Amino acid sequence: MLSLLKHLSNSETIGKDKPAGSKRVEWTLPQWFINLVRPAVGLSSRVFWRLEHKGTENIPPNSGLIIAANHQSYGDPFWLAIPVKRPIRFLAWSEAFSWPFIGKAITLLGAWPLQIEGNPEAIRRSLTWLRDSGVVVIFPEGGRGLPDGSMVRMKGGAVRMALETGVPILPVTIRGANRIWPANRLFPRPGKVEIIYHPVFHVEQRAGEETRACVRRETERLAELIQSAL
Repeated sequence: MLSLLKHLSNSETIGKDKPAGSKRVEWTLPQWFINLVRPAVGLSSRVFWRLEHKGTENIPPNSGLIIAANHQSYGDPFWLAIPVKRPIRFLAWSEAFSWPFIGKAITLLGAWPLQIEGNPEAIRRSLTWLRDSGVVVIFPEGGRGLPDGSMVRMKGGAVRMALETGVPILPVTIRGANRIWPANRLFPRPGKVEIIYHPVFHVEQRAGEETRACVRRETERLAELIQSAL
């Protein structure tokens, strides 16, 4: 999965959008503006989609963090990020950046594109962001789950990044979003969405265990945890 990170632009943006020590970031909305509109987005989401966040006490207030979630709808990254009051970068499917509204929105919120042809520079920048106490959101399924909300097999990108940087993973379960914003709808319908934040997940490589075997085993453990709340 790490090899899927796309080369990123060299544009600079306002310093408040980056964790301490990071030298280059993309054009995004400044963090103060995101913090300003966060309550309004949260309120409107609770009104229209009865959005409920559970387990927010499990969100670490500092240090590098990988947020790994199942993927059900276009709204997942927006709803997931509401209680995470820290600069975030999202790893998103490259084609999503060409979609009307969604593409521009995820770019302004700090999304980085994923595509089949990887680039070592993009990998280094993602890992640097984590080492500099930033937050990276990744959907390990590589795309949406099944229409009924169940998950497809997760790829190992989140676990590989955790092994490389030593940062924990925050497993997140998104429930109900597939019903209110299925792939065949341009806009979401009314309904209920729940976002469940599990206790942080520390990747554990056993003595003498090969990295590939560790990634496979820990990714399965991560998937079981996320799926347990569906």
